[in-house]
Amino acid sequence: MGVVLVHGLWHGAWTWDAVRAALTDRGVDSVAVELPLTDLNADVATTRAALDDLGRPAVLVGHSYGGAVITAAGSHPLVRHLLYVAAFQLDEGESVSRLLPGESFPETSLPEAMRVEETEVGLDPVLGAQLLYSDASADVASAATARLRPVGRRLFRGVPAPIAWRSTPSTYLVCAEDRVVHPELQRAMARRATRTVEWPSGHSPALTRPEQVAALLAEIAASC
Repeated sequence: MGVVLVHGLWHGAWTWDAVRAALTDRGVDSVAVELPLTDLNADVATTRAALDDLGRPAVLVGHSYGGAVITAAGSHPLVRHLLYVAAFQLDEGESVSRLLPGESFPETSLPEAMRVEETEVGLDPVLGAQLLYSDASADVASAATARLRPVGRRLFRGVPAPIAWRSTPSTYLVCAEDRVVHPELQRAMARRATRTVEWPSGHSPALTRPEQVAALLAEIAASC
């Protein structure tokens, strides 16, 4: 059983480096996808290609926006389980900017940190780091912030299809101290998952709790 890891907005495959090292120590093979971050369909196609290249059953993991990606890409026949990490577990017709119609949730300061251009959206390095890496060491936060990149505006309107979690088991990891995706919104989306786990973590546990993330993944992989 392998693990395929999908990062969120503004990030890259490097997000998962420490988790992958911890998985290797546990004898679990992994692949981290480098998303183009231009539109959802392209990101889904890239993830499905990574599953093709892996060529064997896998746990598919999505962090934050990566949840939208795995919701669609998770229909791949090799996927045995989906793990949403503070992620967008979307339903039919939903996008990361429009979900759970009719419900309201507390807002975070993420919109204030976003720098919207004609075709791309960047992130203010100071406020963005405070939100993304609120429980990280200064060194980890600084190194990660230096690697962030703008993303395509179309990503925020992308609607996944099909909806893989309807037919594939899923786990939702709620990050209870998240300043990007409000924990109450996470808990609402987690109602769609087969299982929910909650940690007292900020938005980026792959960087702040890699051993714990790897242990959870190894447990899931062993149970598939």
